[in-house]
Amino acid sequence: MKKIVYVPLDERPCNYHFPAALAKGTEFNIVQPDIVLMGQKKTPGNVAGLWNWLLEEIKDADGAIVSLDTLLYGGIIPSRLHSLTKEEGVERLANLKKIREINPDIKLFAFQLIMRCPQYSSSDEEPDYYEDWGTEIFQKGYIKHRLELGIATEEEISRLEKVEAKLPAHFLEDYLSRRKVNLAVNQAAVDYVKDQTIDFMIIPQDDSAPYGLTALDQQTLRESISTLGTELNVYMYPGADEVGCTLLARMINHFNGNRPLLYPHFSSIKGPYVIPKYEDRPLYESLKYQILAAGGLLATSIRDADIVLLVNTPGATMVEAISQKDTPVSYNVERNIVELTEYADYVTRTLMKSCVVADIAYANGGDLSLLKLLKEKGLLFELAGYAGWNTSSNTLGTCIAQGMIYQQYGKQKGHLDFLSLRYVEDGGYCGHVRAYVTQQVLPERGFNYFQVDGQKGEVADIVKEQLEQFIHDHLQDDTYQVIIDDCYMPWSRMFEVGLKTHVQAKTTN
Repeated sequence: MKKIVYVPLDERPCNYHFPAALAKGTEFNIVQPDIVLMGQKKTPGNVAGLWNWLLEEIKDADGAIVSLDTLLYGGIIPSRLHSLTKEEGVERLANLKKIREINPDIKLFAFQLIMRCPQYSSSDEEPDYYEDWGTEIFQKGYIKHRLELGIATEEEISRLEKVEAKLPAHFLEDYLSRRKVNLAVNQAAVDYVKDQTIDFMIIPQDDSAPYGLTALDQQTLRESISTLGTELNVYMYPGADEVGCTLLARMINHFNGNRPLLYPHFSSIKGPYVIPKYEDRPLYESLKYQILAAGGLLATSIRDADIVLLVNTPGATMVEAISQKDTPVSYNVERNIVELTEYADYVTRTLMKSCVVADIAYANGGDLSLLKLLKEKGLLFELAGYAGWNTSSNTLGTCIAQGMIYQQYGKQKGHLDFLSLRYVEDGGYCGHVRAYVTQQVLPERGFNYFQVDGQKGEVADIVKEQLEQFIHDHLQDDTYQVIIDDCYMPWSRMFEVGLKTHVQAKTTN
């Protein structure tokens, strides 16, 4: 049994629970800090306690996967709210040297986000003033960037003047000064890749755009990476909450001497060129990075592939999963999920290859029409991986990691349980129940999307009831029964759900 020490990005299930769930049934033991050390949303984790825990646990570890945002700021949201100076951040980061001193042979993978800049006004995950000035802060950075490039329109220049006239200077200064600190610490982390303190690093971009403050930071970091000559050991691409799974797959592949070849097949000829919502580049470019980051390579043909990656894409422009019942006819005319389903059947039952489905036709939820077809074909629990949650990169990283682990360990119970979790969460909650409860249940109880009655309140009970109905209507087949063991609202809001599920085989007479 090999020991992998894991410091998650935050305490939400996607970061805290998914990697350990993927490792079940393998010879890799994932050790992670007690959740009480991890903080809660805007409340930072116990940074000193986390470092002490990490430095103790790595003594006999074979590998470590660490979120630098957690070890520096106490989590993903605190990384946007902290008051650290550059010097304090660099000093905390220097603790990485102690890992090498304690265990020189450990394989150390790290990840650290570029601070995001949402296009909308909301303080749910940002400083309080972002509730009133978020859109303006984004627009100032976005238009100023385009102005520097000489591509800003007259309308944008006029809008920038209006934004600058009303945006409070002290709020902008607070925001920009924190970004400056974070960028400096990002650069310092790349230095640790150069001196081989860190073996491999991912710098994911959460909610990115082609222009603006995040894009400018990316450009600066890319120049630093190039100057240091660390391009092969530092990857930068859209994503965030899936990176723990990605690095787990990479580490398992490393220790097993495995370099899987993945062959992608799309539901739409335009799909590879779509720029997904919340991302800054064509889908195919992110897909290549996701495969590389997890330790794989692109296959040139299906015959050469160890894993076939079926990608359910929009035909031209991506919309939210909440809108899938009301999408225009062209949304389905420009893609072919019947062919994708038949292809999955062929790969699984004729070629006998590992088949993964990345369900990214919609943002923030699975495609219910595709799940229906997969069920009719009896494929739901024959797949090597499935995901359809949040952003395109969140989905890709999760299902690619699952597929790579399946390719090595097969159809064991942990794999089936994780498949069930993805169908219930991505299809059931994200694709249907979240919208239903938000629109039909919350208003009459005095709650809203950003605030429900705690982790284990009445709303969580209603969500569980609705998900159990979804399972009955959409997932039950003649082979497996899906059971929900736990259901809660991690951040007391509707965006994410905390679930524990398992499957049990149905007995036949």
